[in-house]
Amino acid sequence: MSIHLPAPSSATFEAEDPDSQSESESSNDADSQDNNFEGWDSDDQQRPCRSLFDVENGLFPTAQAALAHDRDVYGFDLDGECARLKLDLHSRLRLINFIRKHRPTPKDITNLTGAESLFASDEYLIPVFEDDPLLQLESDSWSDDDDDEVDGPASPQNLPSAMRRIQLLERKLADAKRDIIDYRSLVTQKLDVSRLAEIVADPGPSGSSAHDSNPPPRDDDSHYFQSYGENDIHAVMIQDKVRTSTYASFILTNPILFRDAVVLDVGCGTGILSLFAAKSGAKHVYAVDASDIAEKAEAIVKANGLEDVITVIRGKVEEISLPDGVTQVDIIISEWMGYALLYESMLDSVLHARDRFLRPDSGVMAPSQCRIMLALCEGSEILKERVEFWNDVYGFDLSTMAKDLYGEAIVDVVGPDSMVSAPYLIKDLHLSTITTRHLSFTSPFTLISTTAQRTKIHAFVLYFDTFFTTTSAAVPPSTPVRLIREGDVILAEVWPVGGKPPPQRRASMGEGLKLKAREDRRVISFSTGPTSQPTHWKQTVFLLREPIHAEDGTIVTGTFDLRKSADNSRELDVEIHYSVRKNAEADTISETVVQMYKVR
Repeated sequence: MSIHLPAPSSATFEAEDPDSQSESESSNDADSQDNNFEGWDSDDQQRPCRSLFDVENGLFPTAQAALAHDRDVYGFDLDGECARLKLDLHSRLRLINFIRKHRPTPKDITNLTGAESLFASDEYLIPVFEDDPLLQLESDSWSDDDDDEVDGPASPQNLPSAMRRIQLLERKLADAKRDIIDYRSLVTQKLDVSRLAEIVADPGPSGSSAHDSNPPPRDDDSHYFQSYGENDIHAVMIQDKVRTSTYASFILTNPILFRDAVVLDVGCGTGILSLFAAKSGAKHVYAVDASDIAEKAEAIVKANGLEDVITVIRGKVEEISLPDGVTQVDIIISEWMGYALLYESMLDSVLHARDRFLRPDSGVMAPSQCRIMLALCEGSEILKERVEFWNDVYGFDLSTMAKDLYGEAIVDVVGPDSMVSAPYLIKDLHLSTITTRHLSFTSPFTLISTTAQRTKIHAFVLYFDTFFTTTSAAVPPSTPVRLIREGDVILAEVWPVGGKPPPQRRASMGEGLKLKAREDRRVISFSTGPTSQPTHWKQTVFLLREPIHAEDGTIVTGTFDLRKSADNSRELDVEIHYSVRKNAEADTISETVVQMYKVR
């Protein structure tokens, strides 16, 4: 879906990083708002209140005075807009906090439809200003009598009452849909739905079940783990030389770090990373996987004679306990990254393992850091292959097949020649400190076209860079990622070359050497970007419904919003707002365009 909003002012969408607010402030404010909607005192409405749009001189004695100022000066009626958008109490609060946080123009707000993701985001239930009087001001557009009006006479007496009845019913329907989604998510978390389905469908000794014809319901986790039980997906990952050799390089070239260490491999798959860790001298490796591949991993461990070093555990890392009374590990290794980095939500499990098992003082996360990058892409080839292809298929118009493609992220390899801007860092994930709360975010971006001639830009491209350090310390922003080119020798430093045996490791390592190894600042990294050798992650492409007409120096600014899908917690919803300015000297900015995408 896409909508056009009028051009923003220079302050439009200069969003604060949601990570910048402390967790205590967020939780306290959110709890306060949730628990006191009906307990506001009228004195709260008499405190000084800021205008929604006049940032410099917009402090007024009361909330009503601030709203009157916005009506008189900016032509913006908050109650009127809430009525037009059919907002309930919570959505009204979200709108106020959205305006406070991102500072859009009044015209931007009047072009909203009410279907935008901000009206369902809990992020905007957190007050931007503490004790904001506008959040405590009741609206004239709805009241406690709404239910009575919905349940009133069967036939409205006039057109206004009929329209109001329709608005109230639509609001109740939207609330009901949200409640159903929340309830389904709760049930999925609390029950093993797939196991319950097996029990219900089990015919038992007396005969076949009456429900044999109905397939068991699919829950997010079961489908996810089943997909990793097949050979093909593991073959693809292991054959990804950039991925596998970088992990091998970090593990096998840091024997001092791994020597005598207890290692946890989260989502071990075939166990290849556990084998590397054992090879590098780990004292013991616990390899955990919830899919059927765990059985094959156990057989692989035995086939390589490492069953005394590697223990394979079948189960979810959130539910298992480590054997032999082990409660802490020295290193967590995991290849958890998905398309657009966060697809499949495996990072949630890795962070859970970190909080449960990793030594808090000296534990190492491998990888230690990931950066999500966004760039502009000319993208005409992908447009032809994915969209325009359908316009003429053996002389028939099949363009209907392409109508939904603008709402779906495309995972494909983008050639370096099609890139028309430098990348912009939209999220930096330091795995030692982040929480699951940070995995849904809104980030501003600025991209500057580097095309040598006028061209049409058809897409945004997203990829990620991954870093490994021996201390899990944050990598400085100036640290470049390693770009691997086709034909580079990337295993020579860790693998026998030319028939020579691998170097022998010393049998023991003193604490001084271990400390020195931990202080080693050497960074190992890889990129999934277009300028590096393609990986199995490829890149994530967001096609634009209308191309951007650009030349050298054209500036594209906006916000990138990413969060888990309400329909499937392992999928992602992305919303991109952007506007275009011809160059840095140009005074005019284009309309703001909003597009929404699914990553699945």
